[in-house]
Amino acid sequence: MQRSETNLREQLAALRNEHRELDDEIIALEGSGSADQLHVKRLKKKKLALKDQIQLLEDKLLPDIIA
Repeated sequence: MQRSETNLREQLAALRNEHRELDDEIIALEGSGSADQLHVKRLKKKKLALKDQIQLLEDKLLPDIIA
């Protein structure tokens, strides 16, 4: 159990890092003023997909406990 939790935490950290990098890239592209809107839209979709994966891993690590 300990090993799988460590693995999940490593995956979570990697996804959060990738999400942050995409966010920085999107901000830079939008700030440049000459950004390809289709490219920005694809990056945003990828960022949302990463957010969903992050949420799934967080739910596995911290399950909801109904009191």
